[in-house]
Amino acid sequence: MSILVDENTTILVQGITGREASTFVAESLAYGAKIVAGVTPGKGGSSVHDVPVYDSVAQALADYRCDATIISVPPPFVLDAAEEAVDHGLPLLVIVTERVPRRDVVRLLEQADAAGARVIGPNCLGLIAPGKTRLGMAGGNAEATRRAYTPGPVGIISRSGGMTTEIASLLSQAGLGQSTAVSIGGDPIVGANALDLLPLFEADPETKALVLFVEPGGNVEERLAQRLAERPSRLPIIAFVAGRFADRIQGVRFGHAGAIVEGNKGSPAHKAAALQAAGVMVAEQLSQIPALVRKALAGEA
Repeated sequence: MSILVDENTTILVQGITGREASTFVAESLAYGAKIVAGVTPGKGGSSVHDVPVYDSVAQALADYRCDATIISVPPPFVLDAAEEAVDHGLPLLVIVTERVPRRDVVRLLEQADAAGARVIGPNCLGLIAPGKTRLGMAGGNAEATRRAYTPGPVGIISRSGGMTTEIASLLSQAGLGQSTAVSIGGDPIVGANALDLLPLFEADPETKALVLFVEPGGNVEERLAQRLAERPSRLPIIAFVAGRFADRIQGVRFGHAGAIVEGNKGSPAHKAAALQAAGVMVAEQLSQIPALVRKALAGEA
């Protein structure tokens, strides 16, 4: 199984006529994703890779049932697009746009939460259920995605889009497939995070282990460690904490906007220590992840 999406998930793309969206739509269709409609105001009646384009979400949903939407519009218009999707009952929003104003993100997350919708992103590459579907850009072109991601029992949650694929590729080369891989986004404020997604992976009977790619900034992983200390997971969890060298160097800057550290909180060393204390296996190097996953799976058997 997978979480959030599967081979039957029908997908709407808001901003489908944009250059980036047009590219990932073509590759996602080639991968097998069921993208059934797109929305770009003023472009209704056209098509992108044979996907019909509508002027509004309401018009698209009048003709097609959609289980999820991918939002790929300029930053100033993300809030409007998300509000339109939420108002029309779409339960899953994947926002790939970068540089969305934080005030807009807070507002759209509040509205999504009130409506019972789940948001992945913004500033993410989306999610993929290997061999089933892809929402967003994870993996690149269809052929590369098939090489990097293979079906199996390991879930992935990553702050970094590129590292989501890197970890999947390492696992696949070691013969360890993935159930679902989620790029949650690197901004300071995002929708679903590791703490939110853990229960979904725990409820999936085919997920047997979970890999986390952790970056500096924020306190989600420390809160996750507290949750694990209070209520251990049925899943063995393996984490790689990026940027641990930065604890020893002053003035280091990271590319992701979420890499904001306050005192020790949010620092790589503090995150690693908290996760280890809660029973998470922390890899010193990325290359160690497959061996740790295999060890965890063997210990569970």
